[in-house]
Amino acid sequence: MTELNTNELKEKAKTLRAGDKVLLSGTVYTSRDAAHKRIKELIAKGEPLPYELDGAAIYYAGPTAAKDGMVIGSCGPTTSGRMDVYSPDMLDMGLSAMIGKGERSQAVCDAIVRNGAVYFCAVGGAGALACKCITECDVIAFEDLGCESVKRLNFEKFPLIVAIDCVGGNIFRDGRAKYAQTDM
Repeated sequence: MTELNTNELKEKAKTLRAGDKVLLSGTVYTSRDAAHKRIKELIAKGEPLPYELDGAAIYYAGPTAAKDGMVIGSCGPTTSGRMDVYSPDMLDMGLSAMIGKGERSQAVCDAIVRNGAVYFCAVGGAGALACKCITECDVIAFEDLGCESVKRLNFEKFPLIVAIDCVGGNIFRDGRAKYAQTDM
């Protein structure tokens, strides 16, 4: 298990390989479909973005409201494929990492390789446990989107697996191929 901080991702993403297990700490931003659409509009207009994309890590999540005494509510990953239309451009602008669940399009896989980035998967269905690895949560943009607003989170040893790496490794494709070769 590798421990990483988000401020190292731009450099360390190039060393990670599909299947690696990571405990990620540091600043991560939430964004889902609606926020991605607005970010794309801001880019098109040349307006400032809610956070610097270069070197950033985005978690595809829409956390629930925090209960008393908690920093954040349930915060599990959302299906990443819904952001595939936006991701290649964001990767080309320096995005270092994406966190979600499920497969990605070939265009996203190509952009990950082209930009030396990484796609992590978080365990789906475990949002109530995932929130225990989040020590800070601040809404920084698009508050009107409610749970889908852009939030700045602080991760503390958030467990992830490298799903797609910058040399073309892909646990979804490679896992299927390996399974197909096994005797049953």
